[in-house]
Amino acid sequence: MRNAPETFGRKSDADRYLTLVEAQMARREWVDPDRAKVTLGDYARLWIDQRPNLRPRTVHLYGWLLDIHIVPYLGGVELGRLDTPMVRDWRAKLLGNGVAETMAAKAYRLLRAVLMTAVKEDEILTRNPCEIPGADQEKPAERPVLTLAQVFKLAGIVPSRYRALVLVTTFGCLRWGEVAALQRQDFDTAAGTIRVRQAYTEQRGVGLVLSPPKSRASQRRVSLPPAVVEVVCEHLPAEVDDRPDAFVFTTESGRPIWRGNLNKLIDWKAAVARIGQPHLHFHDLRHTGNTLAVRTGASTRDLMARMGHDSSQAALIYQHATAEADRAIAQALHEAVRADRKKAKKVSRQWQAQGQGRQREKERGEG
Repeated sequence: MRNAPETFGRKSDADRYLTLVEAQMARREWVDPDRAKVTLGDYARLWIDQRPNLRPRTVHLYGWLLDIHIVPYLGGVELGRLDTPMVRDWRAKLLGNGVAETMAAKAYRLLRAVLMTAVKEDEILTRNPCEIPGADQEKPAERPVLTLAQVFKLAGIVPSRYRALVLVTTFGCLRWGEVAALQRQDFDTAAGTIRVRQAYTEQRGVGLVLSPPKSRASQRRVSLPPAVVEVVCEHLPAEVDDRPDAFVFTTESGRPIWRGNLNKLIDWKAAVARIGQPHLHFHDLRHTGNTLAVRTGASTRDLMARMGHDSSQAALIYQHATAEADRAIAQALHEAVRADRKKAKKVSRQWQAQGQGRQREKERGEG
């Protein structure tokens, strides 16, 4: 038994209110006004805390999205007051403040997931106000893809200690955390393979954390081209301890390589500028490797296994027409058009000759 949120001067008004509430409850549209007073900021933080299976990096990302892109705008709003126009206005402000569409989409998906729990599990809301078509879709800018010549040129420019790092990351299609976590025991130089069984992640307030890869599919064995295996065979005795658990790619002091110290170790900006790709990020090496793998004609299933994906969606993204492939298609179409036009001209000349012949016969008959 609970009291109404307001008092009524007449019994008939109270009866009408009760009838309305009962009808809403029958349609599962009634919202407990007291529970709906919780603010979005408090509810969202509790939502994250109650998900212990989230990976540290995911927890860090969600917390960052809340702190930077959600709470400053909507954090103090009570859940019961949130509506679609308010969400639409929030997204418009994000984009208006220069937030990239990709990041705005991440924030929107997080907000939608939080509010879906409020609808489906906690029954604080009757509907999810995140109903903006296309707001959840990321449209990342096309990343650069290196040619084979550029990959090996880059490997030759960086300090010799990191030459194998460039090649293994590219041709192994590895994520940053995966290649940084490789140990000597993960390399089978005789078979020309590497085993991906762990990865580094960056955790807020802790630093680098070594843990299993992001998904079951990420634990995999990847074959390397012989040319890359040769470089690895030179790297291991020169730069890596004999211990099986020795990390293969480290700083000279033996510390892990991570995003924060790469530029100092390699002078990355200068190196990529020398190969004509000044905007290349280290993660683009994996993107390059994935694209090169697609160009071999590999099946979607094989690409999924190599990239470490448990969904075909990511693999299919790489099966798009690259500029090189598109030019080849255009050239093939050009040759087909030339051949067709050549044939058409020949037929046209034949038709023209036949027409002239019939005209001469007609003229002789009339004469």
